[in-house]
Amino acid sequence: MAANNRRMSGKKGAQVGSGGKRRRGLEGKGPTPPAEMRKGHAKQRAAQAQARRAQGRPQQRRGSGRSSSELVVGRNPVVEALREGVPASTLYVQQFIDNDERVREALQLAAERGGINLMEAPRPELDRMTNGLNHQGLVLQVPPYEYAHPEDLADAAYEAGEDPLIVALDGVTDPRNLGAVVRSVSAFGGHGVVVPERRAAGMTAGAWKTSAGTAARTPVARATNLTRALEAYQKAGMTVVGLAADGEVELGELDALEGPVVIVVGSEGKGLSRLVGETCDLRVRIPMPGGAESLNAGVAAGVVLYEAARRRA
Repeated sequence: MAANNRRMSGKKGAQVGSGGKRRRGLEGKGPTPPAEMRKGHAKQRAAQAQARRAQGRPQQRRGSGRSSSELVVGRNPVVEALREGVPASTLYVQQFIDNDERVREALQLAAERGGINLMEAPRPELDRMTNGLNHQGLVLQVPPYEYAHPEDLADAAYEAGEDPLIVALDGVTDPRNLGAVVRSVSAFGGHGVVVPERRAAGMTAGAWKTSAGTAARTPVARATNLTRALEAYQKAGMTVVGLAADGEVELGELDALEGPVVIVVGSEGKGLSRLVGETCDLRVRIPMPGGAESLNAGVAAGVVLYEAARRRA
């Protein structure tokens, strides 16, 4: 009998019933949830962005959200900065200065803009402020720039019902290149620029001048760690595209530009850093029939932003 039981225990046969699993599988799952509750839907992302704004951002680590103040020194640089709308808090004028045409224009521009304090100071005081630079009797103080949080750029796009179009700069140290990128982002409907906190150009007076005033309406965010910021964008459903001369995709074939995308531009000489390059979902090359080896960051970003704007039109 025991042997018979052993033989019977080894047999496999159909089980009686399914425990109701099949019946439950045929049942409906109820009405389709609203768009705000569907995972990955644009309206859900917009709702989440609005909630984050309502709660407020956690304060960034000290020194990462605000730049230091800057001095523009010399008659021509001061006049040019005032002409280009560079933010300024105080214009220092040397006592008993020779009142030439540039000095008169600087005083007139500062008075017309309003909100700029006019301070008269002795020459030794201006020498001390500028560490002995040739200030020619005029010094303009530029207030610290208020950087955005990287996530704020995408949140603002989603709240406007648009797919984010963001440019991140990797190792770009020339403020004029940063200003040129800000100008292109503004011209082609982008939502902002991300720069690393260290070893990168910031929003100096030179960047403001090159942006031709567009920095006043195009946010620049500063990331403590650019690689982590790009990974956060990826988790939010954005495609991270790096520009590289040996990229596997040509710009004209890059369909990712039609959706939420971050365009990463490296320095002219070194290109993308290793970690940033490995983080990118795609690497794209710009065809250059003329044979140039590379483009500077401002020009390269402008070319890709134009292609993105053309596809989204």
